[in-house]
Amino acid sequence: MSRPAERFNWAIHLSLVGIVLVTIFPVLAVIKMALRPDQSFDTSLTPWPQHFSTQNFVDLFQGAFFWRQLMNSVVIAGATTLAGIFLSCTAAYAFSRYRFPGRRAGLMGFLVTQMFPGTMMMIPLYQVLDWLSLLDSSLGLILVYSTTTIPFCVWMLKGYFDTIPIELEESAQMDGAGPFTIFWKIVFPLSRPAIAVTALFSFMTAWNEYILAATFMGDERAYTLPVRLQQYVGDYTTEWGHFAAGAVCVSLPVMILFFMLQTHLVSGLTAGGVKG
Repeated sequence: MSRPAERFNWAIHLSLVGIVLVTIFPVLAVIKMALRPDQSFDTSLTPWPQHFSTQNFVDLFQGAFFWRQLMNSVVIAGATTLAGIFLSCTAAYAFSRYRFPGRRAGLMGFLVTQMFPGTMMMIPLYQVLDWLSLLDSSLGLILVYSTTTIPFCVWMLKGYFDTIPIELEESAQMDGAGPFTIFWKIVFPLSRPAIAVTALFSFMTAWNEYILAATFMGDERAYTLPVRLQQYVGDYTTEWGHFAAGAVCVSLPVMILFFMLQTHLVSGLTAGGVKG
């Protein structure tokens, strides 16, 4: 390798190292604040605390209803993910493979719903949940989160189903397979990358959402973790150590899911983009 090429490679690697450091610095700052013994905001640029302490995590875990709120988040996010996968897969497959009256209008309706922010729908959703007696209920949040994630997931999965050769299904039909067998045995396994992205999107939507959860949940025992974290931010003071410790705990499940599904994420995000 020539010397100019070596210098170019060194420059690229140094640039990438700099980009990585800039990217992970905010994460290190939050971890540093979580491992400090006090609640003040640290403005120093060192990525490690001067005094290590796990007291913020101890206080967080021993707080009132923390484990109940953690279970609320797990149940709501898990149920939203399952509902999003099941309903989105079946709806997207129908839109992709069948031609029926209202198909185009249905797809456009799903697309239009994505144009409006969730806060715009807060009042009618509140009225619906109040009428159904589902305020302060995990089931109410599951219904709300599912209805907001399904339209996007249907569009994404439909694009992926369009890329699966229909000849595979036709050959299975010639062998006597029914529609459910074709979907479950052929289409569903081939769609694992797109389903992984759908599952991750549904989980993150329910796990990180704050505004609707804070609006529909008035009982502290029904809070989710994002609502719990907001309690550390007061009108005049903020418990930065406890807030940072909670932010680390809230981020861990999403990070674990990313690592578990990383082999499927790239292909799942790109395969449905262009039909070929």
